[in-house]
Amino acid sequence: QVQLVESGGGLVQPGGSLRLSCVASVSRFSSRVMGWYRQAPGKERDLVATISSAGFTNYADSVKGRFTISRDNAQNTIYLQMNSLKPEDTAVYYCYAAINFWGQGTQDTVSS
Repeated sequence: QVQLVESGGGLVQPGGSLRLSCVASVSRFSSRVMGWYRQAPGKERDLVATISSAGFTNYADSVKGRFTISRDNAQNTIYLQMNSLKPEDTAVYYCYAAINFWGQGTQDTVSS
């Protein structure tokens, strides 16, 4: 049974930072593409960042230069370091494991 558990969300002021973690109970973790998506109220779920088994990364234009995705295959964990946060980054952030496995989501709110 696949389980993805996110942590690290919360409330932060604009310009602040948060670090999300996702621990994955999934077979062949090191071989899977992993990623983060987010869904703001009233909007669709959108890609934030992905990381391949080889460590290649891909980012949404809106977060390039501010967010960094990484993985620790020994710990079956991926991370999302979010810096220079903006109010428009407010959303529920979901961990993703290929193919089509999702975490329960963690709420991140950027507000003064």
